[in-house]
Amino acid sequence: MTATRSPLTVLALLFSLATAAAQTPPPAQGNPLPTTTNPGPGPGPGEAPRAPLPEKAVPAAPAPTGPRQPLVEKPGDPSDVDEVTLPARPAAILAGSAKWDAAVPSLKDTFARLDADLARAGIRAVGRPVAVFTRTDDEGFQYEAMVPVERVPETKPEGLRFGTTPGGKALRFVHKGPYAEIDQTYETVTAYLDAKGIVVQDAFVEEYLTDLKDPGDDGLEVNIYALPK
Repeated sequence: MTATRSPLTVLALLFSLATAAAQTPPPAQGNPLPTTTNPGPGPGPGEAPRAPLPEKAVPAAPAPTGPRQPLVEKPGDPSDVDEVTLPARPAAILAGSAKWDAAVPSLKDTFARLDADLARAGIRAVGRPVAVFTRTDDEGFQYEAMVPVERVPETKPEGLRFGTTPGGKALRFVHKGPYAEIDQTYETVTAYLDAKGIVVQDAFVEEYLTDLKDPGDDGLEVNIYALPK
């Protein structure tokens, strides 16, 4: 964020009408891959004992592959506000919280955990990562990290929680540039909503069209969605 302003200034204003708490589920526990041993057939009459065949590990589930699509395929314009309809997509969800100065590392690590859990379970991720900010205060914020998936498995893998991404009518604002400067985009959001007299829901959505790297990454592109009531 900029030296004179932190994201809590604009997010706290946007969340002033309502807040929602998010709970952090326990971290997913990975299970070691089982192994099987094939001893082969026993020795025949007069034959020396045969050495067992080498131990063979059960193959791991394939990692998710394929491009990840944004919630809305039509690209946004940083100089304009788009009225869009968000599809509610099935997603793996992991709640988290962070201090303001650790926003990028926290989000980055949480998405990495989700990707690893999905890969281990053989579930394909199909959408760009999404963060739903559910609560802010002077110290930091709470959020739900979401990774859209192809489908929710009938048998839920241990440690993974599923739901849907936010859906319905939304206003899309585009931020391009360092995450440290995203508060300037939120100021645009605040000014637009105030000027139009639009009351929005109590959670703002960030969709990361490029991977989170560090707060100063000039190549970052983020869709910010405000959902009118």
